[in-house]
Amino acid sequence: MRLAMWSGPRNLSTAMMYSFGNRSDFAVWDEPFYAAYLAMTGLHHPMRDEILTAHETDKNNVAVHCLDTTLAQKPHFYMKHMAHHMIDGMPLDWAQECVNVHLIRHPARVIASYGVKRSEMTFDDIGFAQQAAIYDKLGGYVIDSADIRANPEKMLRKLCGAIGLDFGPAMLSWQAGPHVGDGIWASHWYNAVHQSTGFAGAEGRLPELDGAAADLCAQALPYYERLAALKL
Repeated sequence: MRLAMWSGPRNLSTAMMYSFGNRSDFAVWDEPFYAAYLAMTGLHHPMRDEILTAHETDKNNVAVHCLDTTLAQKPHFYMKHMAHHMIDGMPLDWAQECVNVHLIRHPARVIASYGVKRSEMTFDDIGFAQQAAIYDKLGGYVIDSADIRANPEKMLRKLCGAIGLDFGPAMLSWQAGPHVGDGIWASHWYNAVHQSTGFAGAEGRLPELDGAAADLCAQALPYYERLAALKL
């Protein structure tokens, strides 16, 4: 199985990668198109130079590697993809050969969390429109991070059942600290998940946003709600 897990930033995506990566039958790949996205857009993200040096910047080479020999000769391959990386000109046909899953999170939580790590953000940065477009093109399954956090075993069993995979209890926990599959950007973005050994509990009330952040949330909300209506 080649599993393409699509999400926006700050969306339990790294914890999900650790969950699948803790299975003995899965190799993982962290944000395959990130370096190509930075090279194509010229955007100045944290650790931009290090990312461009350490990771593949040719979009076509990345697409080929999404379908070539599975890392470490494992039976299955989990790819953590960011929807906002798939800008115009980025290849997507390879994903038709994958099981596609769309991980969603309420935009108020995404925006509040993203703002802690990067003070400037645009609608394109948080990926809601891009994720909906990818779903329209590829279809697949939708799962909400809030449901996973509230009951990890129930939702992971449901996801595994939907995609034809046996659930394994190893998916519920992992070792604290950096992981071998982390992209080089982990030192900036993954501080919290590196302190974890499993999924955090249910989230509380939605963050209260104002000003530009509230406007951004209102813009993203219809895309989230459309996919949320389809969730497992």
